[in-house]
Amino acid sequence: MSVPPESVIPPPSNEPPMAGAPSAEERQWAMFAHLSALAGVIIPLGSIIGPLVIWLIKKDTMPFVNDQGKEALNFNITVAIAAIVGWILCFILIGFLVLAVLAIGWLVFVIIATIKANEGTTYRYPFTLRLVS
Repeated sequence: MSVPPESVIPPPSNEPPMAGAPSAEERQWAMFAHLSALAGVIIPLGSIIGPLVIWLIKKDTMPFVNDQGKEALNFNITVAIAAIVGWILCFILIGFLVLAVLAIGWLVFVIIATIKANEGTTYRYPFTLRLVS
């Protein structure tokens, strides 16, 4: 028995998004808010400046981007504070371990948040100071 191809792949839906669900454009900008933190790998303080710029530009017109932009900004400010503490702790050698764990955790959480934003799901970073509200 073979399965007809049209039953394997569902046809594309032309239905409008559910009420309250973020639009594709909102999801994309929220994803950019999280991804822009990766600018910190190249530009000093880029992990804070990237989400800040996107949040400031889109906060009034897109509620989902407002929420996720603030979340990305708060998380990256928290990571910057933790990095400063890590650099200070380098004088007693434990800071190198702290910075390594912080860098890996930062990258993993940014990727998870980016995927969730693309799905239209609000994401809350763990261990985040809510400084911008």
